[in-house]
Amino acid sequence: MSQFLTKLQLEVADNTDDGKWVLTAALIYQSDVAKRTFVVPKGFQTDLASVPRLPVIFLLTGDTSNQAAAVHDYLYSSHEVSREMADAVLREASEVTGVPAWRRWLMWAGVRAGGALHWEPAGT
Repeated sequence: MSQFLTKLQLEVADNTDDGKWVLTAALIYQSDVAKRTFVVPKGFQTDLASVPRLPVIFLLTGDTSNQAAAVHDYLYSSHEVSREMADAVLREASEVTGVPAWRRWLMWAGVRAGGALHWEPAGT
């Protein structure tokens, strides 16, 4: 069964209000869709759900699914799985945390449409 095995623990990454957070403990997520467990390490920096601040888009999808977003950010930087699988894990993990189906679909569609711009080259 897909589940978070630890809780998300964060602190502001620096003294600026730039939306960057750092994990203060490892975040562990067990994924059925990927058939594996992911460990986002302590010290990993995330911007959580980086949704455009356009009023309607942010209202519908912003500031939700922080645990899933932290895992997704890690997968985009680590390349432990394909981009397609990382996006599927985001959708699955959002469901685990109770995000409504319509919002999960919007978030997934957004990362499928615009995520290629943020797919970091391996090893960076």
